[in-house]
Amino acid sequence: MFWPMLAIALGFLGIAVLGVLGIRVFIEAQRLGRQVTHTTQRINRAAEDLERAATDLARAGETLR
Repeated sequence: MFWPMLAIALGFLGIAVLGVLGIRVFIEAQRLGRQVTHTTQRINRAAEDLERAATDLARAGETLR
């Protein structure tokens, strides 16, 4: 009777550990998603700034002719 109860307890413990690890993975995946979103927004802002600067530089170059 001891061994079946031990097997059930260890099985439950294993499922609980997997559940906790699954929750941690989910939280970290959400955090990574937020970081990717933030980085994408920063890259887009930098690209817009670069495009604006290139346009201004092209205008300045045209006026020098």
